Amino acid sequence: MRGYVGKILRVNLSDSSISEENLDIQKAKKFIGARGLGAKIMFEEVDPEVDALSPENKLIIATGPCTGYTMPTGGRYMVMTKSPLTGTLAFSNSGGRWGAEFKFTGNDMIIFEGKADKPVYLYIEDDKVEIRDAAHLWGKKVTETTEILKNETDKNAKVMCIGPAGERLSLISAIMNDIDRAAGRGGVGAVMGSKNLKAVVVRGTKKLEYADPAKAKAVALEKIKILKDNPVAGNGLPTYGTAVLVNIINENGVLPVKNFQESYAPKADDISGETLRETSLVRNSACYRCTIGCGRWVKLKDGREVGGPEYETIWAFGSDCDNYDLETINEANELCNEYGLDTISAGATIAAAMELKEKGLIKDEEIAGDGLSLDWGDSKAIVEWTRKMGEREGFGYELAKGSYRLCDEHGAPELSMTVKKQELPAYDPRGIQGHGITYAVSNRGACHVKGYMISPEILGQPEKLDRFELKGKPAYAKVFHDLTAVVDSLGLCIFTTFGLGAQDFVDMANACYGEEVFDVNSLMEAGDRIWTLEKLYNLRAGIDKDDDTLPKRLLEDSIVDGPSKGWVHKLSELLPEYYEVRGWDKNTSIPTEETLKKLGIEEYSWK
Repeated sequence: MRGYVGKILRVNLSDSSISEENLDIQKAKKFIGARGLGAKIMFEEVDPEVDALSPENKLIIATGPCTGYTMPTGGRYMVMTKSPLTGTLAFSNSGGRWGAEFKFTGNDMIIFEGKADKPVYLYIEDDKVEIRDAAHLWGKKVTETTEILKNETDKNAKVMCIGPAGERLSLISAIMNDIDRAAGRGGVGAVMGSKNLKAVVVRGTKKLEYADPAKAKAVALEKIKILKDNPVAGNGLPTYGTAVLVNIINENGVLPVKNFQESYAPKADDISGETLRETSLVRNSACYRCTIGCGRWVKLKDGREVGGPEYETIWAFGSDCDNYDLETINEANELCNEYGLDTISAGATIAAAMELKEKGLIKDEEIAGDGLSLDWGDSKAIVEWTRKMGEREGFGYELAKGSYRLCDEHGAPELSMTVKKQELPAYDPRGIQGHGITYAVSNRGACHVKGYMISPEILGQPEKLDRFELKGKPAYAKVFHDLTAVVDSLGLCIFTTFGLGAQDFVDMANACYGEEVFDVNSLMEAGDRIWTLEKLYNLRAGIDKDDDTLPKRLLEDSIVDGPSKGWVHKLSELLPEYYEVRGWDKNTSIPTEETLKKLGIEEYSWK
């Protein structure tokens, strides 16, 4: 058995039963693993109309065939469930070292079912699997939880857990691992909390097998060299982290400001990756087998050294809230890590609240008890609102629902910058037409990493595209969607696509398998199959063509300033073509019978 270890754990929290199942290898290869295989199991086992926070929803933790192997960035894992935030299928990815350590226990996947009657955690030490009491951990933040669990189990164990936000069922809560790594989007932490599951602790000592160790090493070294020679993966990201994008995006006039009311920030450099490096960076940090090392570790003014913010975090608590105080952004990021909050949704929800207050839709009396303002740029208030969101305290209870529900309850859902109720990340699609289509059709709600058209439209990777041009963008977006589904399912990081192409992923996958499982065509077809299956799940959940859209502001109000001034997003011209290149009906967005047959998933026909 290579690529996979061949075992699935099934944990029923309602009756505390644990069983082992053999992995269906042919099914696994058809859907690759991690995201793809998780989607397949969700489709088979979880009613798309289920209440996401009910015991009937399942939580799947899955690795891919490259997870734990020597391939660059081979440490990723995927969380699959139904999202309580969006109602779509949730597939939230994380790095760090937890995923590889879990694979070393001799397992490919865990399927959590039901709900424990009291707080518990799962401990896996190779073949030993135990459900343990977690009453003493409930209410504790991520760092303390991690330290206690390492002391209780093994100092070398890796800990995945939720913080108080997940326990309190915040719809924007994350699952954290290795303290500062997050499966962040879609409210997956709330699903874990709804099951009274505080943590999953793993300690693995088993070695993964290679059919040809020398060949696998040669493939890994070849791909590492390509990444190191790439200007983004080999220089920009290691030097400045993902926040290298702050100035780049701003210079293109697509850095959203004040809840997307503006798109250019004259003070952007105050919160840039360059400034972060100069003022607070302690060191880089890297996930398992990563040669890029884009993670940051920063020092706060009180002397604590903590995980630093990503680009989207800096934007969400920064320019989106009209805040250019980097120290308070670092503090808000640390609170999100400790409480287990999605930093994009958390910051963007505060920004939406600020606009609601600006327009008189949030009344003074609603926040009087909190003693905080919702004024643009109030950096200290931003930090305190983040804490209140994690605690679900005062008006923070409302913020913890996410911006869509907040705005809808205040009579202005159009002020929520969301797709499918999930907050948009840090790129204004009005000035990046291809990226806008990826937002609109994303199977998990607004998302930048499942189809990163920023790469060709802004960074010129693998080629430079005119960001305002419409022609050919839907087909290009489809390629990015399919390739990202492949990368996620293999258990690799999306940043490897800065330099690596489809053939490189074929090489890495086959080296882990020890046989020629894929060529470029079959690998990309697998990505198409995964994306289409996710779409079919969402259709059955009631997420249809009408949900493939962008906020009204981005479709009707042109950018007011900066290098992209005057542009709106032309979604109506791009969407029919996207459906067509996908083989979906242009009027309904339903995949055609011919497409399903071509992809080998005709049993999931909409009819």
